[in-house]
Amino acid sequence: MSVVTVVVWLVGALLALSAGVVVYCIVTGPSVLDRVVALEVLVGIVICAIGVQAAVARQTTGVPVLLSLSLVGFVGAVTVARFTRVEDTTTTTIEVRR
Repeated sequence: MSVVTVVVWLVGALLALSAGVVVYCIVTGPSVLDRVVALEVLVGIVICAIGVQAAVARQTTGVPVLLSLSLVGFVGAVTVARFTRVEDTTTTTIEVRR
């Protein structure tokens, strides 16, 4: 067994463990925002797993998938953050004229 094989198995185990924890957070998240953040982390874990597979297989066929997933993850996070933003209506802005 080579060092590369051990590292690949270790990385795979860590990715699987972290994916399990994130799925648990998605299921039991106390709020919608917590679940969305957990989904974004899960997308990141999937991106890492595809990257590891591409590195081990020495193939670049997964690069478009990586780019697509990262773009979808970013747009999804920004969209959710924009629509769940709470505006503070208790403070007023005072305009200073000079």
